[in-house]
Amino acid sequence: MILSERLQKGDTIGVIAPASPPDMNDLKRGICFFEQLGLRVKLGRHIDEVYGYLAGTDEQRLADFHEMIADPSIKGIIFARGGYGTGRIASDIDYQLVEENPKIIWGYSDITYIHTTIRQATGLVTFHGPMVESDVAKDNFDELSAQLFQQLFTPTRLHYSEQLSSLKVMVSGEASGELVGGNLSLLVSTLGTPHEIETRGKLVLMEDIGEEPYRVDAMLNQLKLAGKLKDAAGIIIGDFAKSKPKKEKPSLTLEQVFHHYFDKLSCPVMSGFKIGHCMPHFAVPLGVQAMLSTYKKSLTIEAGVK
Repeated sequence: MILSERLQKGDTIGVIAPASPPDMNDLKRGICFFEQLGLRVKLGRHIDEVYGYLAGTDEQRLADFHEMIADPSIKGIIFARGGYGTGRIASDIDYQLVEENPKIIWGYSDITYIHTTIRQATGLVTFHGPMVESDVAKDNFDELSAQLFQQLFTPTRLHYSEQLSSLKVMVSGEASGELVGGNLSLLVSTLGTPHEIETRGKLVLMEDIGEEPYRVDAMLNQLKLAGKLKDAAGIIIGDFAKSKPKKEKPSLTLEQVFHHYFDKLSCPVMSGFKIGHCMPHFAVPLGVQAMLSTYKKSLTIEAGVK
C-alpha cells in the first residue's frame, strides 16, 4: 500500500477529464471551491477538447494524465467528471510512472476503472469522491461533502454510522479488509480483462446510477458467476440513484434483487451508505484497511494520506 503525501495550503492540484467532456462554465465554478481551500489549480492541456462523447482522443486524455503524474509541482489530481472513457486508456497508462510519482487521485463513477487498475498495479491508495464539474459546481453540493475534502490535508480515520444515514443489515457479521470497489457497472466491465477487480478478502463497495433493477440483477449475476461475491470479506452497498423501472412493466424491486444475491453470502452485507451519485457524498479512500460491523452499524476506514 502506498499513501500519498497530504495536501498543504498553497499546493497545486491538477484537473483533467479522462472520460466525458465537462461543461467549462460549471468547471470554472467548481474550481473556485478548491481555490477557497487554499489550493492552486492547473487544468489539463486538453481539458476543453471534445471528441464525440469523449473529452478528446484517447491519446489526448492519456497525455493529460501522464503530464499531471510526471509534474512534481502537482500534488494531486481531481477529475473533472466521469461519464465514459477511462477504460479505453487503462491499458496504456504508465503504471511505473504512477508508482514512482505517488500523488492524490480523486474521483468516482467512470473513474472506478482507473481506481481499480492503479491500485492493483501499484498499490497506490486513491479516493472515491465528488468531482469538480459534475458535483462540486452544483447547487446541491452540501457541507458534509465539502468537509470530507479535509481528509486530504490531515490524515483522518473516517467513521460512518447511522448518524449519517439509515443503514440496513442484510447479512450480519463483522469483517475487516482492504476497501475496494466503486461503480457497479464499471466493476463488471473489468471482468475478463487484465484489470479484473480482485475481491478475495476485500470489503467491496458498490454504487450506481440510472440502472433499473433488471440491469443491477444482471450485473450482480455476472459478479456472482465470476466468483467475486463469495470471495469478498464484506459488501458495502452505497447509493443506487434513479434506479426505478422506467416503464410500467412488472419488475422486481432493487431490494428484492439485493436480497437474492446477498442473503446467502457468509460475509457481512449492509446497505444505505451515502456513497455514490448522491448528496451528501461520503468520500472514502480505496486501498486502505477498513472494518465493517453490522452489530455496531458502522464502517471505519483508515486514513488515505500520510
